Amino acid sequence: MKRAVILLHGRDATAQDILGLRGEFDLPGVAWFAPQADGRTWYPYSFLAPIEHNEPWLSRSLAQVAHAVDDAIRQGFARENIAIAGFSQGACLATEFVARNPARYGGLIAFTGGLIGPPGIPFQYSGDLAGTPAFLGSGDPDPHVPWERVEKSAAVLTGMGAEVTLRRYPGLPHTISKEEIAEARSLLSTTLQYSE
Repeated sequence: MKRAVILLHGRDATAQDILGLRGEFDLPGVAWFAPQADGRTWYPYSFLAPIEHNEPWLSRSLAQVAHAVDDAIRQGFARENIAIAGFSQGACLATEFVARNPARYGGLIAFTGGLIGPPGIPFQYSGDLAGTPAFLGSGDPDPHVPWERVEKSAAVLTGMGAEVTLRRYPGLPHTISKEEIAEARSLLSTTLQYSE
């Protein structure tokens, strides 16, 4: 069975940077895709800014993720065997993409990220995530991503039919911890039907 993970890098980073997670996940037989944001950023302002302030970059970036998913499907990967993972700005983009394009995915991994929009925005998405397994983990406090937004995002995704694992890591810096990698690897090992 063909399995794939699409990795989305953070702000001021590169596709090559996020591809470094391949070794951390240690999942043989999985194909890895990593699109590169123009100018090393998916959108210019905070994910908490009014959405229109991040346009048209946000829409272009979401289209880039869609292209990566479509490319994987063209290469023979079923959507339910494609996971989407990201860190920080990439985690926000991954979460927003899955919410706007609901289907059964192989997984959603959001390392320090959440749905995009200003505080108080009424998140309104339609569609069914059909049991898509999701992991949302973040330090608290985090300088860029309020824990309340991570919690809210988890609740929205759960309401759309995702099977969400939410983890708070008090005092974790703005990085990916070994504990988060272990959680994500466990999720991917199960959902992508990988056997050790």
